[in-house]
Amino acid sequence: MTMFLRELKGPVTRLRGVGDAAAAKLARLGITTVAALLCHYPWEWEDRSRHVPLKDWMKGRICTEVTVLAQDWFGYGAMRTLKIYVEDESARASLACFHRPHIGKTLEVGTRWRLFGKFYFKRGEIQSSDFDYEPLAAINSGKSHGLLNNPIMPIYHLTEGIKMKPLRKLTSRALEEFGPALEDELPMSLIARDGLLHKRDAVRAIHFPTSWEERDRARKTLKYEELFYLEVMVGRRAIQRKNKGTGVVVGNQVVSHNAEFTNKNPDPSSSLTPLQRRLLERLPFSLTPGQEAAVKEINQDMDGPFPMARLLQGDVGSGKTLVSFLAALKAVEAGGQAALMAPTELLARQHAENAALILEPLGIRLAFLTGNIKAAGRAQLLRALTAGEIDMVAGTHALFSKDVAYNNLTFVVVDEQHRFGVLQRQAIMAKGQIAVGDLSPGNIAGSPPDLLMMSATPIPRSLALTVFGDLDVSVIRDMPPGRKPVKTHLATQSNETKVYNFVRKELEAGRQAYFVYPLIEGGDENVAIKDGGLKDAVSMAERLSKEIFPKFPLKLLHSKIDDEEKRLTMDAFRRGEIKILAATSVVEVGVDVPNASCMVVEHAERFGLSALHQLRGRVGRGSDQAYCFLIYSDQDEELRKQGINPQDLSEEERSPQGKRLMVMLENTDGFVIAEKDLLFRGPGQISGLEQSGYLKLGIADPVKDAVELARARTDAFAILEADPGLEQSENRVIAEVLERAAPFGEVGL
Repeated sequence: MTMFLRELKGPVTRLRGVGDAAAAKLARLGITTVAALLCHYPWEWEDRSRHVPLKDWMKGRICTEVTVLAQDWFGYGAMRTLKIYVEDESARASLACFHRPHIGKTLEVGTRWRLFGKFYFKRGEIQSSDFDYEPLAAINSGKSHGLLNNPIMPIYHLTEGIKMKPLRKLTSRALEEFGPALEDELPMSLIARDGLLHKRDAVRAIHFPTSWEERDRARKTLKYEELFYLEVMVGRRAIQRKNKGTGVVVGNQVVSHNAEFTNKNPDPSSSLTPLQRRLLERLPFSLTPGQEAAVKEINQDMDGPFPMARLLQGDVGSGKTLVSFLAALKAVEAGGQAALMAPTELLARQHAENAALILEPLGIRLAFLTGNIKAAGRAQLLRALTAGEIDMVAGTHALFSKDVAYNNLTFVVVDEQHRFGVLQRQAIMAKGQIAVGDLSPGNIAGSPPDLLMMSATPIPRSLALTVFGDLDVSVIRDMPPGRKPVKTHLATQSNETKVYNFVRKELEAGRQAYFVYPLIEGGDENVAIKDGGLKDAVSMAERLSKEIFPKFPLKLLHSKIDDEEKRLTMDAFRRGEIKILAATSVVEVGVDVPNASCMVVEHAERFGLSALHQLRGRVGRGSDQAYCFLIYSDQDEELRKQGINPQDLSEEERSPQGKRLMVMLENTDGFVIAEKDLLFRGPGQISGLEQSGYLKLGIADPVKDAVELARARTDAFAILEADPGLEQSENRVIAEVLERAAPFGEVGL
């Protein structure tokens, strides 16, 4: 009986040699079923056919023949550990046998073995705790058999209680029992076109390849398969959204979700709406070309036959919020309501204040809704929202609370979308699908509202094709004229005094500064500041105000401070009454103070590059030259504390954080920084997918495999557009995989 890989849902205990205790340990690796075991792919492979002597330990994994010289013990009590000394023709080394004292009975003094493993240099000797061994006699006589006699062996991620050799044996056992029955999960035409392996061969070869060429073909096959089905899911989501938004059919004509307004504007690209024109006439500046293009694209979408699903990207300060306000005016003018959801109360309040400043004079009725609105005021606000007496509401996740109902929510803006999970975005969208008011051609039950997601953390194309592949994308690449680029400087902690002195001169000139820290306050896991531990906002606020900048008013801002106190602090900082703001990354978004000229980020190595770019964007919002100082830990000192001589390491090994932070020094383009950030952090944090558990790919990487991703997308969309129901015989395998194996589950915004 054949089956798809993910249909092997039997517990791992059905494999010989796996009891309840072993199953509990495997579960820590996410291995609970046979399918999960076979999808626990190696991260590295060991070439046992190529001799690598001990002296070449820096070149990769060792494969050599050694003689056991001696045994010793180090440590005391429960930490007492066996140490075995070996040598080959090139050098001597020690093997630290943590939690493996029984090895001493096997690797007896004077015996010879074939040794494999990852070695390092520490305390004057070559060492390893990650090693494996085979008796020369067994290999030479051919006593080893099956997959475990492969010339290329898998290296897996492990956890406490799980060793490499038993995991290899268990995987080989699963492959021998279930591997031959695995079905192909791709159409035969694609397998033949690209020279891919059949699924049964690919799964076996990814674990135990007979050659490096076969390993590469297996990786190519499994990566393409993952990316192909990811794009199939994205494509199906796009089709489903359009199907849900087609409205009602009158005769042979589909009535738009915005039919009433569409009829008033038969040529959506011809002009702005009256309210949009009135707003632009009131502004003391003109839109940038990027803003103009975005507004035109959004207007066309909102007049189209399907609900809009658009991602608006733009660097910090590029004017995305104004574009969203213009789109909200269009929705309100058509008789709908608009909701703007922000991740923090600080940012939501700023949006509400800006909207009040420029939209209320146009007659737009505004509201601000967060979880901290008092009961009496909240009840009144919700009644007005349900009655249609509010045109636009700005707020936090409270916008999709159970007791919140809208009269006719037709437009939703999700700002800083990566901070919301998929389920949160779905919840606010659901608020617009069944309107409280009368059903009409312009207010169709079940038709989702227009959606505009905004991100100041630019989404690289490689990620946009996966997570947001069913969205249209608008990009604002230009900036308002007159802004000077922020000058960025890197400094180690040993040079922080120079940074403080520079900031002092800026403060004396009447300007303001931010100091940002990775922690709110020190915990038990942190060493005191004087001992080289992490600095925190609470301790440093006191030190800055008393020791370093005693002449300048300073306030503390972090997520645990009461929201009303946050508001008062920010208002005072905007007015210039506070000169220094000591904070956590809570100021990453929603803070706009033109007089602030200095951003100092301490322990910058603890922040993602995109977060640093956001923090840098908090300054330089006025006419004065602004500066960003990224202070990072002294790597050499950290290495010495670990007993490592920095001179024994390469420059990259000595200071990986300094190399990473150089990206900030060399780039001001948020899109370039986002690409680099993806390489360091992965896609989850940028896309908001970590909160949803989505995008858990086993072997593919949307960033590194961007070429394969684009190819998979082209193939998937071609099949879906030609046969949305997947009824053609060649594509029935896709329909069966989606029905029986569910590669990624449901994918939502």
